Amino acid sequence: MSRNIEIAKRIADTLSCTLSRDSLVMFADVIVQEKFKKGERILDKGEICTSLYFVDKGMTRQFYYKYDKDLTEHIGYEDSIVVCLESYIQEEPTQLMIEALEPTVLWSINKHEILKLVEVNNEIGTLYRRVFEDSLITSQHKADIMRFESAHERYNKLMQTHPEILKRAPLIYIASLLQMTPETLSRVRSASLNS
Repeated sequence: MSRNIEIAKRIADTLSCTLSRDSLVMFADVIVQEKFKKGERILDKGEICTSLYFVDKGMTRQFYYKYDKDLTEHIGYEDSIVVCLESYIQEEPTQLMIEALEPTVLWSINKHEILKLVEVNNEIGTLYRRVFEDSLITSQHKADIMRFESAHERYNKLMQTHPEILKRAPLIYIASLLQMTPETLSRVRSASLNS
C-alpha cells in the first residue's frame, strides 16, 4: 500500500468514513506531504487558508494576538485535522496562525482539489462534510466547557480527552488553551495530582 493511500485511509478512519478502493485512490491523489520544523509557521496572519491539514506526526498550535497577548485557540496532534475554518470557507485572510510545536509531518488537502472530487464522488463528499461537522461539534464542546466549567473541571476534561497535549505542549500554551493563567494552571495541576 502506498504511503498516500495509507494516509487517505487513516483520514477516513479518523472521520468514521468508509471509502471504497476507488475513492481511496482518488483521495490519495490529492493529499500532499509537508514537513515543518519546531517553531515554524504553517499559516501566518494575513494569509488565506487554502488547505485542510491532517497531522501525521507532531503537534500544531493555532493562536492569535489580542492586545499584544498570544492566545492559544487549539492544539492538534497525530490524527487531528487542522484548519483555520473562517479563512478556509470565506477565502479571506486569517487572523489565526498555525505553528509547529514539534517537528511535524502534515498532509495537506487543497480546497479546490478536494472540491473537484466532491462533485463526482459521494463517498468523498461525505468525508468532506464530516470534517466540518466534527469541527463544529468540537467548537461547540469547547465553548460549553469554557462557559460552564471551573478551571479544575476544564483541566480534568483535557486530561481525559487529550492527555497528549498535557504531556507534550508547553505549559504556557496549555494555560492559554484552558483560558487560565500559568499560576492557576499550576495550582489546578497540583490539586489534581494530590486528589
